[in-house]
Amino acid sequence: MAKKVVIFDFDGTIAETLDSIVNVMNGLSDELGYRKVTGEDIDELRNKNPKEILKDLGISILKLSFVGKRIKSELNKKIEYVPPVSGIEEALLELKKTGYKLGILTSNSKDNVSKFLKKNNLDLFDFIHSESSIFGKSRVINDFLKNQCIKLGEVIYVGDETRDIAAAKKTNIPIIAVSWGFNSKQILENQNPDFLIDEPRQLIEIMGSLQKPIA
Repeated sequence: MAKKVVIFDFDGTIAETLDSIVNVMNGLSDELGYRKVTGEDIDELRNKNPKEILKDLGISILKLSFVGKRIKSELNKKIEYVPPVSGIEEALLELKKTGYKLGILTSNSKDNVSKFLKKNNLDLFDFIHSESSIFGKSRVINDFLKNQCIKLGEVIYVGDETRDIAAAKKTNIPIIAVSWGFNSKQILENQNPDFLIDEPRQLIEIMGSLQKPIA
């Protein structure tokens, strides 16, 4: 079946948020009781899964929800300073011109994402869906596809974390993992994504290698 819909993760995939997240986390570390992230830590943390990162930083599972909300709240205030990933605009424009529907599926707030897209002239998306679930990202993807009446065979997912790969596999949709985001190329490769790319322009090459969408 032809791929008609490309769903993107937001943080780390479209928006270059890693530095901002680290800065926010370090600003809250004393108040919330976990250790700061040093420059030397970043490469090491990019090679770890979420549970390992929490353990390394000293963030309790019991406090994770509260810590996550505080980090998201502070990050929202900095969204106007977050740049898009280099080269992503050109790739999105080409995909849109070719006839694909583009969407964002994120735990970030819809208002936050909309502000970012407007500021950076990236208002190219047919939908933005904001949701987080205690049941995991695969549940969010499944619910969204059902609500939008999108068939599994019509969609491909683009994300920057190992959990994106796991969610896509559990949902039974192909995944393009990107190495410029939160997780390193090495740990992403270990999870066996369908595709693994280093530059946004490779999105065009991959989609071109698949069946053409129906306009």
